[in-house]
Formats: sequence, structure tokens, C-alpha cells
Amino acid sequence: MCKNFISRTLLLLLLIIPLRAGAADPKPRTPSPADKCPVCGMFVAKFPDFSGQIIFRDGVVCFFDGAKDLFKYYLNLATYAPRRKQQDMAAIYVTSYYTLAPLDGRKGWYVTGSDVFGPMGRELIPFRNEAEAREFSADHKGKGVLTFPQVNLGILKGMEQ
Repeated sequence: MCKNFISRTLLLLLLIIPLRAGAADPKPRTPSPADKCPVCGMFVAKFPDFSGQIIFRDGVVCFFDGAKDLFKYYLNLATYAPRRKQQDMAAIYVTSYYTLAPLDGRKGWYVTGSDVFGPMGRELIPFRNEAEAREFSADHKGKGVLTFPQVNLGILKGMEQ
């Protein structure tokens, strides 16, 4: 009996550990043609060059047509997902403008006020590092270069004008 219990416990641990590791570092997903942005209702798969996503610890993924709508959602969960908290988010990805590859949104640099527009007009344009963001900003009349924690609702509201 004791040997059987130990075997079952070890087997259970072997099954749980990979799941927990995957939950802590979920990989970016690809939106299906049916996935809609929870902020504006656009079909996200049509705009892969601007898309973003938030992956929650329970496995739920919200896809966005651009970083601007991702931030609107992130900064205003009470409106878009009242039962969710920022602490429930396992990963945030945006699409890097130059590489078109998924980028950890929390580590990204964002250009505001440029002459490059996204699916919903004025957009926060994401980059892997500050140098890329500053180069793009200079080339495209950007008004600011921000890190993830510097983006706030006031900045987003100013982009709507």
C-alpha cells in the first residue's frame, strides 16, 4: 500500500510540475478568425502586425487589435472584465513593429503620436528596446517614448482626439 501511494504521488507530481511551469510562462497564441477584441469588437486575426494578447493564469486569452486597446483593457479591468485582476495575468504580449514577432509587453517600449496608424487610428507602437523606439519616433514624428508602466489612461485618452 505504501509503495503504491508513493508511486501515485510521484506520478501526480510529474504531471503537475510541467503544467505549473507552463502556466507561469505561457507562450503567445495565434488568434482564430473568430477572436474579437474585447475593447472595440474588431476581429483580431485581420491585423496580425498590430495584435496583442493577455493570457490569464487560468488559460483564458484575450486578443487585441493593437497595443492601445490592450492598455485600455489592462488599465480599466473594472469596465472590461470586472472579475479579473492584473495579478491574474500570466503574460502580456504585443507585436514588435520592426520584427513583427511577439514581445513581452511589460518589457516593451512604446511610441506615442507617430504618423503610423493602426486598425483603430492612432496607436501605441511597440518595440523591443529604447533604441528602436527612439529611431522610429525620430523617423515618424513620434511625440513620446514610454515604458509599460508609464502608459496611463490619460495618454490613451489623448490618442482619441
